[in-house]
Amino acid sequence: MGTIFVKRKICVFTGSRAEYGLLYWLMKEIKKDKRLLLQLIVTGMHLDKRFGQTYKTIGRDGFKIDAKVPLLKFEDSDAGITKTIGLGCSKFADVLKRIKPDMVVILGDRYEMLPGAIAAYIAKIPIAHIHGGEITQGLIDEGIRHSITKLSSLHFVSTEEYRRRVVQLGENPKTVFYYGAPGLDHMYKTKLLDCMALSKSLGFNLKEPFLMVTYHPVTLEKESPKKQILNILKAVSDSGLNAVFTKANADPQGSLINNIIGKFCKKDSERYRLFDSLGQQRYYSCLKCCSAMVGNSSSGIIEAASFQLPVVNIGDRQKNRVVGANVIHVNSSLAAIKKGIKVALSDSFRKKIKSNKKNPYDRYGDGKTSFRIKQKLASIKMGEGLIKKSFYDV
Repeated sequence: MGTIFVKRKICVFTGSRAEYGLLYWLMKEIKKDKRLLLQLIVTGMHLDKRFGQTYKTIGRDGFKIDAKVPLLKFEDSDAGITKTIGLGCSKFADVLKRIKPDMVVILGDRYEMLPGAIAAYIAKIPIAHIHGGEITQGLIDEGIRHSITKLSSLHFVSTEEYRRRVVQLGENPKTVFYYGAPGLDHMYKTKLLDCMALSKSLGFNLKEPFLMVTYHPVTLEKESPKKQILNILKAVSDSGLNAVFTKANADPQGSLINNIIGKFCKKDSERYRLFDSLGQQRYYSCLKCCSAMVGNSSSGIIEAASFQLPVVNIGDRQKNRVVGANVIHVNSSLAAIKKGIKVALSDSFRKKIKSNKKNPYDRYGDGKTSFRIKQKLASIKMGEGLIKKSFYDV
């Protein structure tokens, strides 16, 4: 009798449209590798009507969902999120017991991912963490990201600075792999739409130039984000440009931001449009076609540099992250945001970006970051060594 080959089961967690976009090509790589079996757990905003029920997109993309883990009804208060984490621990434990993965993959720092990481760690399932070592000052994401790092066995980081930081957290350098940001694979593999085709797809006339705006709440600040988003909307209006808005995520006060933006867009739907979810192709096509990005999304830090797109980064959410020459940091005052937009649209700033094209998150520049991660997931030796970690002293 021949040897029976058993595929290694790699279970990917995803809880939001943005995170799914970053994991998309890794999931494709895992799915087509004959050594591996892709499992998929979908949770969080994917299952919420307010965010377009994006789990349906995952199915249309050809991925089989092994488990949906609905958490609490959308409640973006501190207490609601704490309850969500507690409920998630119980639900993820049941799912992992049922599907029995050999390894789980978790990206980033969303609070929906923390209970999944806790459940996997206690079940002695090795965790591969993507985008560890990064900083988001002023957010609960900061502590969650570093907590997931300490629960994880493998680490795939996006810059050399972040690699050093994960090692500083006590992780063995042999388990920390600097391959770059997997979401950048889209720039090499996705056929992007031109502005005319994008306008048709969105059902929205994208006059040149136009802005792309995403603003998320800064979760450790006591001050309401209402004043901040009103300043952003006033600055966008005063710029005289059309704008595509994407929704804030399910953090505390996220619904407040979305409601304010929704009302603003309805008053002048010819110039402004709010989208629940653009999908990968349309989102990256917007980055290609727009004149500047405004807000505090990590996409402005990581992906926008590959398009040489000017970014007006507002406030502390992305403070101290590694950035390219395309990023303009401003505070949340109206005057600062207006000045930032003016600089972003200037010929002198665009020339500066073109003279320094390198994206610090794109290590190899070949669109194969997801492939490299997949190869490591397939080849790493399994066993107690991955679970029984020792603290590495720098």
